[in-house]
Amino acid sequence: MRYDLQGLEINQNELQYLTNLPVNDELLIIIKPLLKLGKLYINKIKGSEGATVVFIGFSTFVFSYLLFDIIIKVFVTWITIPSWLLLIILGFGVSGLTQTVLYLIWRSRSKLVKLKMTNSLQILLTDVDRYNTVIRAIDINDQIEEAGNPEVIIKERERVIEALKLTKADLVRALKTERILRENKSFILSNTELFVNNLATLTAMQVTEQATEHGRLLNEALQIALDVQHEMKKLQNQR
Repeated sequence: MRYDLQGLEINQNELQYLTNLPVNDELLIIIKPLLKLGKLYINKIKGSEGATVVFIGFSTFVFSYLLFDIIIKVFVTWITIPSWLLLIILGFGVSGLTQTVLYLIWRSRSKLVKLKMTNSLQILLTDVDRYNTVIRAIDINDQIEEAGNPEVIIKERERVIEALKLTKADLVRALKTERILRENKSFILSNTELFVNNLATLTAMQVTEQATEHGRLLNEALQIALDVQHEMKKLQNQR
């Protein structure tokens, strides 16, 4: 990725920090890291230091097994099955238990997101996905260009990058605003007259400054405010 694109993408950690929710959280499958480690090990074997890697890996495995065998024979004398079979059983058992715990954690986090999700946040998350897709598309285009296809060069690249920076700033500001409104919803519900007045003032300002950059930002703030007011009405109707 070129230097001017680095840091523009809103990654998973940043998104979860901005929303204070485990959004877009994926279930961790423990076999995937093991497969990744296996592929890395195979690639190392194919390299110039393959013999050394094989020796270290084999030595580590044998040492670990002998240590496990000694511990079983000294401290768990009542177990009669072979230590290698016990090791396999424990391996599957621990793996299964770990995967179950990971699933329960993921399900709990998913329920929290579903409980806290608002219409505004859903829209913003979709906008973040679209924004990140643009970043990835530019990165792929850059790679095609560097592969010897100068005809795909992005014209006025600096202006495109500047526009992306402004877009990211807008998204970050909107996500922060949505989080503040969401986490203070109970206070807003008990003081709706304050926020109705603020919304009316904001609407008036937006109408008079619609053609300016400041007006555009006010319009974004207005849309968020309208979404929150709609959520408040729905909550009030549920009482």
